[in-house]
Amino acid sequence: MRLSELSGKEIVDVKRAERLGVLGQTDLEIDEESGQIKALIIPSLKWFGLRKQGHEVRVPWHHIQKIGSDMVILDVPDEQIKKLDAPD
Repeated sequence: MRLSELSGKEIVDVKRAERLGVLGQTDLEIDEESGQIKALIIPSLKWFGLRKQGHEVRVPWHHIQKIGSDMVILDVPDEQIKKLDAPD
């Protein structure tokens, strides 16, 4: 799969049945030595899609369960979910 094919897919957490973002609005963390994708870096959004300053969520690549035609399904562990729910 090409990076361009990932762009525009919604990122959904299967445990919370919640949309976390859209690929293309996220960053990828890439291992410089191996070239492998290590994580998705998802910015937290507030009303009207404006980015909150300095807050983002890092989701390791191994938490991706399925990449479908419209979305990327994540299975984020409970301890990571607590970090997502924590106030700024």
